[in-house]
Amino acid sequence: MKLYVDLHIHSCLSPCGDDLMTPNNIVGMAYLKGLDAIAVCDHNSAKNLPAVFEVAKMMDVLVLPGVELNTKEEVHMLCYFDELEKALAFGDEIYKYLPDIRNKPEFFGKQQVMDMQDEETGTEEKLLISALELSFEECASLCHKFDGLCVPAHINRGSNGVIGALGFLPMNVKYDAIEYCKDSPLPSHVDISNYKLLRSSDAHYLENISEKDFFVEAEERSVKALFRAIKTTKE
Repeated sequence: MKLYVDLHIHSCLSPCGDDLMTPNNIVGMAYLKGLDAIAVCDHNSAKNLPAVFEVAKMMDVLVLPGVELNTKEEVHMLCYFDELEKALAFGDEIYKYLPDIRNKPEFFGKQQVMDMQDEETGTEEKLLISALELSFEECASLCHKFDGLCVPAHINRGSNGVIGALGFLPMNVKYDAIEYCKDSPLPSHVDISNYKLLRSSDAHYLENISEKDFFVEAEERSVKALFRAIKTTKE
């Protein structure tokens, strides 16, 4: 069956995410747009996923647990999991490799942890957009160690995409899929024809969440089925 998805959305936990990117607003917008599933992938943290999951249950929207890593080389990598608990454990592990650089909300933006009523329960003090003390290869290995899917993010954007940052796609890393954004052309000098492609919004504002225009073929309407299907998805 077709599952219409947007698998790269930032909440207000990411400092670059708008303050209106709360759990209820994100899930509500996905519901209004007719999406079957979303993935909230904040920078180097999974702390807003529990609230998003609770809201999504009420609106019958699937949530694929995710985190967007910023590697030592300043490359962004999406990591997806089939269970919330795995994503949270992964987030705790990643936190160990986040430099102790304090966030400056007035400059970078707030980093708000929310509950299911969109009430702030705390803020993250470390700057989440900092580069981890882990290389691209090490991040991929750690993702797979936690049974996650490794997906290089927005490869067709120069800023923080693996091709823009490194100039090539490392061949010594196992990729479960590759993500691109529809607002930029795909790279012509790198052969990605053998990889599964996912198209996402990388939304930092509500209005940027995808319309119902990209789908994944899955066995059934469930998070685990979506997780399995990503490995075999081609546009």
